Amino acid sequence: MGTIPVMIVSAGLLVVGFVLGWLLSSKVSHSKIQRAELSAEKILDDALTEAEAMKRTAVLEANDQMHQERLQFEKELEDKRDETSRAEIQLSSLTRQLDKRADLLNHKEKLATTKEDELSKYETQLTTRSEELEDKLLQQNRRLEQIAELTKEEAKQILMSNLEEEAKQDAEWRFKEIRDDALGRANDEAREIIAGAIQRLAADHTIESTVAMVRLPSDEMKGRIIGREGRNIRAFEMATGVDVTIDDTPEAVILSAFDPIRRSTAQMALEQLILDGRIHPGRIEEVVQKSRTSIQRVIREAGEQAAFDAGVPGLHDRLIECLGRLKFRTSYGQNVLNHSKEVAFLTGMMATSLGLDTQVAKRAGLIHDIGKGLSHEAEGTYGETGADLARKFGEDPVVVNAIETHHGESEASSPIAVLVDAADTVSRSRPGAQREQIENYVRRLERLEAIAKLIDGVESVYAIKAGQEVRVMADGDMMSDADTEKLATQIVDRLTEDATCPGPVKVTVIRETRAIDFAR
Repeated sequence: MGTIPVMIVSAGLLVVGFVLGWLLSSKVSHSKIQRAELSAEKILDDALTEAEAMKRTAVLEANDQMHQERLQFEKELEDKRDETSRAEIQLSSLTRQLDKRADLLNHKEKLATTKEDELSKYETQLTTRSEELEDKLLQQNRRLEQIAELTKEEAKQILMSNLEEEAKQDAEWRFKEIRDDALGRANDEAREIIAGAIQRLAADHTIESTVAMVRLPSDEMKGRIIGREGRNIRAFEMATGVDVTIDDTPEAVILSAFDPIRRSTAQMALEQLILDGRIHPGRIEEVVQKSRTSIQRVIREAGEQAAFDAGVPGLHDRLIECLGRLKFRTSYGQNVLNHSKEVAFLTGMMATSLGLDTQVAKRAGLIHDIGKGLSHEAEGTYGETGADLARKFGEDPVVVNAIETHHGESEASSPIAVLVDAADTVSRSRPGAQREQIENYVRRLERLEAIAKLIDGVESVYAIKAGQEVRVMADGDMMSDADTEKLATQIVDRLTEDATCPGPVKVTVIRETRAIDFAR
């Protein structure tokens, strides 16, 4: 077969295939179009159905909402009508009340007019009556002046004098109340500030000696103590902190210092230098240092011995040292260390009788004045510093409270604090406890009695309790009850000015009135 026929057959087949493909494609496309049209029609029908349902739902909701709003509006309208009705009722009620008040005011106005007329009549009558009373009063005054033989001014003067006397007595009683109240509030604070400050530095030096005398083998030793151009005495004063007085007193040198420990150290050092004979600045410093060491040893031994004698073991070393320092301190001639031991003994005995802790009681009594063993550089009063020291070294709170109570720093919180205060009073207040000579003791009591007798209205005076109380018998004819307060104040002021007292002096004024008659 040739090529051309093959080509013709191939072309024919190709055309037939193209025609068949086109026919098949057209048929498929027509089928898809029909399906799409059917789907679109279905979707449109569904949409129309759903839109119709939504429309019906919206119409129903709108109708329901309109119904609700109509009901709400009707309700509000009804409320407004009720409110308007109530307002109309209230307005009607107020109108009726105003009408009634207007009627009442009119009635009251008529009554007031009537009262005014009556008052005018009464005023006229009272004026007439007042004039009549004034005339009668003048007549009565003239008759009283004739009967009493006193003029009006004289009677007024007598009345004013009586009123003045009554006012004076009332003022005196009021002054007593104010003074007692002020003393009650200020007594503790004043005692703390004044007595504490003065006592810490120099309170006891009114009687307590502040000097010590050192005997010399001869007056030639004075020159050696002074040294060339005074260098020895200056070196001694600088090393010891005391004042050295060398005067015309034969074979004696006077050492003066407020601190008793410094004074004792200086006395020991000077006696050692005199015995040694070598007196120069270098030797002075060496001997003074040895004397300080010796004094510290004496202080330590004195504190330990006092604790042993009182039966108080276990005291801290610092408390032992402060207790030993009290050996060199005196109060109105009474050694404070011996006083502390005596208070410990008394407190222990009273605690035993009362069934209290004897050991704690003796411990509190022994160190109740421990604050006096501290140097004056310590801040605070004796009670504060002593209590702080005891608290710092682990003492019992009862002991700390006893120290504070004794010096007025706080109230007693235990019976032992009261016992310590009582024992302290017994130890320092009994006659002779403060080592006064009997002549000085009697002379001081007589001086107190003599000062009180100088005041008018005093009948007799008795000084008791070692001069800590003065009892005054007032003249009952000259003094009234109110005058006794004034008399007590005058005696206290006079004693404060003229007498040297070893502490507070209580003044008690007694006025006695006796009525005597005889049966026949």
